[in-house]
Amino acid sequence: MRITIVGNGYVGLVAGICFAENGNDVVGLDVDAEKVARLTRGELPIFEPGLSDLFVQSVRAKRLRFTTDYDDATRHAEVVFLCLPTPPTDDGSADTRYVMTAVREIARRMDGYKLIVSKSTVPVGTCAKVAAEVRSHYSGPFSVASNPEFLKEGTAVEDFLKPDRVVLGVTDDRAWDILNALYQPFVRTGAPILRMDPASAELTKYAANAFLATKISFMNEIAGLCEKTGADVDLIRSGISKDARIGSAFLFPGMGFGGSCFPKDVRALVQSARENGVSMKTVEAAASVNDSQKLVMLPKILSHFGGSVAGKNIAVWGLAFKPRTDDIREAPALALIEKLLAAKARVRAYDPEAMANVARYFKGKIELTDTAYDALRDADALVIATEWNLFRMPDWELIRALMRTPAIFDGRNIYRPAYVREQGFSYYGIGRA
Repeated sequence: MRITIVGNGYVGLVAGICFAENGNDVVGLDVDAEKVARLTRGELPIFEPGLSDLFVQSVRAKRLRFTTDYDDATRHAEVVFLCLPTPPTDDGSADTRYVMTAVREIARRMDGYKLIVSKSTVPVGTCAKVAAEVRSHYSGPFSVASNPEFLKEGTAVEDFLKPDRVVLGVTDDRAWDILNALYQPFVRTGAPILRMDPASAELTKYAANAFLATKISFMNEIAGLCEKTGADVDLIRSGISKDARIGSAFLFPGMGFGGSCFPKDVRALVQSARENGVSMKTVEAAASVNDSQKLVMLPKILSHFGGSVAGKNIAVWGLAFKPRTDDIREAPALALIEKLLAAKARVRAYDPEAMANVARYFKGKIELTDTAYDALRDADALVIATEWNLFRMPDWELIRALMRTPAIFDGRNIYRPAYVREQGFSYYGIGRA
């Protein structure tokens, strides 16, 4: 199938490369000429495990190429996937101008039937607006559909190639037949392809992310209560996760969620509800809890140092919002570091993948090191902000030798408190007895 991907950010690149991996002829369209040049040279602008190998294979096989030319990309396509950013506006609603601009440019060049598919996370009713925009520029046959993505950064390739479900919001059988055929190779293990209307598909994405965000915030509130009562959040998590109605996913307390999806989508859902005269108190609370949770380690750090960290050397392990990605958008580590800097602490930090992005973000305000252990030299405290696997079994003897004072602030509860204390460290976790 001939596919055009409009927008070659995170979602667009994963989708385009995975479609090409399954034998489709894919063109990636982007208005960023520098990005297109890099991709054409074989340089991926994002880090995602497993994506680079598939990218190289598809380019070499000439199943994947990139362009800035709308004429070329439109002429090529049977199916056009819109994978454009929908950043939050000041009131939290999703900004769809990039989507609508791309639709306008595609519609002006259409000749013959095209299926236009929104893969961007967009407010309910966007597909109807897309259809209206196309009609204002093109009188021929076309379809518009919604196909939300459910990719998790760090496992996006696996998520796309072996989805747990595919959601298709369509208004006609022709669009359904095309998309159903396109996704058949991805669901050979029996995962369902769900047919629904576009509005329901659009809201499904927001509902899924808001529900998962709510689970995280709920568990973080339980962790806060544990610290007041002497209960252990790890035991409570074990106790409730065995209930099939609850499950075990997204019940790990920590420094809150970040990234490009959960924070933005939660706020957008709340604003969409307000515009429709609906109050979503549960989702609003999840967002509020998360804003506070990003700084949950700060009072513990201040208390340990008698109320002030001025002049203290604070080491931070982990800067991306989650492991297996270089994405630092709304990363809890950044919020904590900013507060530490404001309190006159010196920060030295390390992350396996996000260093370049963090360097651009802080512009020399913190020291970034070549290794995790380099960040510990003369440190007064170590904060674990992202649960990368390489941090899970460190050399405790070396850590103690490098640090000036042995204090661990485990913002992801990856260590056993008793064991760390046996190694001679002060230990602070989240919600642990």
